[in-house]
Amino acid sequence: MSEAEPPRDCPLCPRLCDYRARNRAEHPDWFNGPAPSFGNLDASLLVVGLGPGRQGANRTGRPFTGDFAGVLLYDTLRAWDFARGTYGASVDDGLVLNDCMITNAVRCAPPGNLPTPLEESTCRPFLAARIAALPRLKIIVTLGGVARRNVLKALGLKSSAGETGHGAEMAAGPYRLINSYHCSRLNTNTGRLTPEMFSAIFARARSLIDELEATPSSRTKRSEDAGPK
Repeated sequence: MSEAEPPRDCPLCPRLCDYRARNRAEHPDWFNGPAPSFGNLDASLLVVGLGPGRQGANRTGRPFTGDFAGVLLYDTLRAWDFARGTYGASVDDGLVLNDCMITNAVRCAPPGNLPTPLEESTCRPFLAARIAALPRLKIIVTLGGVARRNVLKALGLKSSAGETGHGAEMAAGPYRLINSYHCSRLNTNTGRLTPEMFSAIFARARSLIDELEATPSSRTKRSEDAGPK
């Protein structure tokens, strides 16, 4: 398995397939499938979430679209020039990402928003392939513990590697990982994650990308890539 995106009717996880079938029967007008990654193939920033929410990406077909988490995420991305347009909680709202891609550790909606360890490991090759397919990737922001451990494992590291907690950073091969609490309504309603805390994560990502873009090697590489084909 090397594809960065699973097929529309991915058969690999029986429990998730059964949940998908039940959702299709109840809501045939929903997307009801593995939510594809959203954004730029030349992205410097990859944002990794847990998995599609039943009434969010599972309904709309776009990560973090249709539920509360998307409001905070996309507003924050716009504030730091990683997105432009207006988030309207719909795939046709015209929102565009800048130098950024969003994906999930598990691509199909899990019951109760909680995938099993087996489902995580089964879906992980898609995450590893997604990361590998982004040639300009520099920064990975992980939203929550599930995203963090799956990114680490996808990169061949132990899930316990590095510091944990909101704002913790570590080098992982050629990438810089930044941890964030998940932008769920639960975390924001309880004050565990404030908009200011979340904004600081992407301010840091923007700062790191700007620093890396300013290095001579980065300027030379971009000049070469921009030349005649």
